[in-house]
Amino acid sequence: MKKSLIPFFVLCFFSFSKVASAQSFKQLDQWLENNTAEMGGRSFFILYKDGKVIYTHAENNLNLRQKVIAKAIAKRSGKEPNLEKYTISTRQPIASCSKWLSAALVMTFVDEGKLKLNDSIGKFLPVFSKNGKGRITVAQCLSHTTAIKVPALKESLAEMSKINSMDEAMNKLAILPMEGEPGKVFHYSNAGLQIVGAVIEKISGKSFEVLFSERIARPLGMRNTDFGKGKVSLPAGGAMSTPEDYINFLVMIMNKGVFNGKRILSESSIVEMQINRVTKDVKVAYAPAEAGDVGYGFGEWVSPTSTRSNLTKAVSSPGLFGSYPFVSNEKKYCAFLMTYYIKSEGRGERYMELKMLIDSL
Repeated sequence: MKKSLIPFFVLCFFSFSKVASAQSFKQLDQWLENNTAEMGGRSFFILYKDGKVIYTHAENNLNLRQKVIAKAIAKRSGKEPNLEKYTISTRQPIASCSKWLSAALVMTFVDEGKLKLNDSIGKFLPVFSKNGKGRITVAQCLSHTTAIKVPALKESLAEMSKINSMDEAMNKLAILPMEGEPGKVFHYSNAGLQIVGAVIEKISGKSFEVLFSERIARPLGMRNTDFGKGKVSLPAGGAMSTPEDYINFLVMIMNKGVFNGKRILSESSIVEMQINRVTKDVKVAYAPAEAGDVGYGFGEWVSPTSTRSNLTKAVSSPGLFGSYPFVSNEKKYCAFLMTYYIKSEGRGERYMELKMLIDSL
């Protein structure tokens, strides 16, 4: 009698698990349906856990007003608008989601010993030494703590659109004023990653977009992700990607630098990227409202450190257009929400709601 009960209980357990999962996925369906209207009218969400993609969902309900706004945003950023229905292979500008990709690229040079986090930028870019900024470090560039006082984003992007080379971009950044001591001021901007992008170009003799393709995109199977073919790459916000591509990057981050059995980044680099650099002695000159109280590492926002590991509980890198990539080290999953809209009110709350819903799966 006891032997016959064992399969019965096992069957009941797995049946209950399937029902619970189905119910949880219905809640995700409902959340996306309820929130997509406020996120530009289109969304695509992909969730990876237990070694596979376990959930995808698309919402496509663009109204006329949203189509007009999408076209205006695309024109402003110099990109062609994509008004087609979102799918797993939809390719869109991802704005500051680019920062995570670029920071990972820089860390490949650290892994190879070609660059140190405490290297000063003046070592590679003399124009900064000439303007009293040569002691800013690579780590400070990756964590927005250069203390260079940059203009507002709109002005910065307008200025960059006129620049014809990376050297010219460095000349412009080098003459900007300072707003404090490097390492003691956090100012979320495009400046630091632009600088360190120039550094790896100098080290390698290759363009940023080629380096990204060789060291990140190809090894991760990110066939439709790149930084374009403009005169100057924008490491902090110039990438275009797809849900199926970006989830591969997140899987690598979640697996501590390994993707499909191949090491892309060292585990020590993953740890370095996830250390909060916005400590109590660092003044926050500017951070997006939706960032809340979380800290910042290298190219990614970080939550408090987990008590079960030396990694943070969760890391993310949301973009201006609302796309939201994130990894939960604590719950062992990663996910990517693709959207395309500017209005930021309520974003932080939506991100938190979505993460809590997935945490409960």
